[in-house]
Amino acid sequence: MADEVPKVEEMAAINHTPPKTGWMDTPAVIRPGMYCYSAKAKPLNILSMPYGRDWDPIEDDWHLPENWIEIVLEGLHERLHKFRSLQLFMDVCVRCGACADKCHFFIGSGDPKNMPVLRAELLRSVYRKEYTLAGKLLGKMVGARKLDERVLKEWWTYFFQCTECRRCSVFCPYGIDTAEITIIGRELLNLLGLNIDWIATPVSNCYRTGNHLGIQPHAFKDMIDFFVDEVEDVTGVRCNPSFNRKGAEILFITPSGDVFADPGTYTAMGYLILFHYLESLGLDITWSTYASEGGNFGFFTSHEMMKRLNAKMYMEAKRLGVKYIIGGECGHMWRVIHQYMDTMNGPADHLEVPKSPITGTVFQNAASTKMIHITEFTADLLRHDKLKFDKTRNDNYNLTFHDSCNPARGMGLLEEPRYIIKEMCNHFFEMPEGTIREQTFCCGSGSGLNAGEDLELRFRGGMPRANAVKHVHEKHGVNTVACVCAIDRAALPPLMDYWVPGVQVAGVHELVGNALILDGEKERTEDLRFEPLAGMEDE
Repeated sequence: MADEVPKVEEMAAINHTPPKTGWMDTPAVIRPGMYCYSAKAKPLNILSMPYGRDWDPIEDDWHLPENWIEIVLEGLHERLHKFRSLQLFMDVCVRCGACADKCHFFIGSGDPKNMPVLRAELLRSVYRKEYTLAGKLLGKMVGARKLDERVLKEWWTYFFQCTECRRCSVFCPYGIDTAEITIIGRELLNLLGLNIDWIATPVSNCYRTGNHLGIQPHAFKDMIDFFVDEVEDVTGVRCNPSFNRKGAEILFITPSGDVFADPGTYTAMGYLILFHYLESLGLDITWSTYASEGGNFGFFTSHEMMKRLNAKMYMEAKRLGVKYIIGGECGHMWRVIHQYMDTMNGPADHLEVPKSPITGTVFQNAASTKMIHITEFTADLLRHDKLKFDKTRNDNYNLTFHDSCNPARGMGLLEEPRYIIKEMCNHFFEMPEGTIREQTFCCGSGSGLNAGEDLELRFRGGMPRANAVKHVHEKHGVNTVACVCAIDRAALPPLMDYWVPGVQVAGVHELVGNALILDGEKERTEDLRFEPLAGMEDE
């Protein structure tokens, strides 16, 4: 845990000198702080996944099935024929190294096997041995090797030291998406029950109850009701959200982290304030206590599991008879929606193309998915001058914006959040070019790595992002990082506390909630965190 994490000075002293032995002869080292606990039997059995059992990565015996090599190679064969991209990625790489220094885990750890090109070689080397003549004849000489337990443990170690952020893909001259290779590698590991607990348990919870935390519908509603009380304390106005209301025009779905974990809870309060403000303008929206999770940890397990969890949102939209869906500030939900939805569960023909009831804007970019990001919706309101707000209420914040990997690289959501922040705040500063937009650095905790037992891994992986924040913190006095991802809102606070003390984290719609002027509100002296507004300290 935290007391096991090296001190900042030690963590910053990174050795990028490669080991004296070649990569095939350098075994993976599984040590505390750098790995997540293994998946347990219960969640895997709930999901009907194969070989659910309790096992420990530290132990020599992982209790593998006797024919495990056959299982993995058959799984690889199936996926090579199913996914044309995988076959292409196995063959086209020339190991030019353009991606080598682009991975935050390589930058923060110095481990060569965290270079994207070498992480992919872990799988590609077995592919060469099984599928290429040169590999079968010349073996190690051409980068080919047999699959054995040592290779399997190497896969598990490094495929779960990848957040699938896809930064490496931006720099690949051949368009290789190493994250897709990692996804397939994890699928192969899952054929043997080799998942991690921080993925398997949330997935099983979501499969059973509709959200990653396993929260029952009544508890979900209780939390929203609690936020309603909090909003009333701050504004003097009581919101009246509806739940599971059939016939509503819009279904709203946000990550459960916004409902049950600070600072995401303040973002959820911002949603409530915005929806209340828009009710008089014609917004007809409902929350679901059953499809109560926008995130999709199935994405980190297998394509089939991703499909299962994505389906629940659309099934709930159909049950309630809504026209379309607005999704909250989430990361991987949006990569799944924009890059996988149509081939998995869509097109969503039972819904309509989203059209704002306030501005009349038709979101043609969602013509197939029928689902838009809330920052798209809010930015459109601002462009049409539909919101009254007082941006000085956010004057305590000197802000920068962290482009969350999946909405940025996976969705192209780059300008809308910035537009909202600049409208709602007076003090905004960009991090350096090369660390934002398409080239943004990951928080270091995505794809299921946001656990407590792997803090060293997370802090090493998050160092490049923290370093960019430190730059604007020291140059411009930045004290708040805004983002549009629930994982980021959970992962960035400890990362900032470690690398850049004094910098906090906020969702974009927390800022919206602070600034909006509600009809009948009292004089506000506090923000949604119950901290005094600028100039109101004496009050």
